[in-house]
Amino acid sequence: MAKIYSKKNEDVKCVSPKKETISFLLNYSKALRIVTHKNIQFENILN
Repeated sequence: MAKIYSKKNEDVKCVSPKKETISFLLNYSKALRIVTHKNIQFENILN
């Protein structure tokens, strides 16, 4: 098993997300609000 992880795999491509994907995730996380009341959590999406 040590041999598998010690070798470099040259078939792996570097993948980067699109700007639209990053923007969508950031906007979603900004709109998500979690409110705790008496040990109950409420998740709200403010759109």
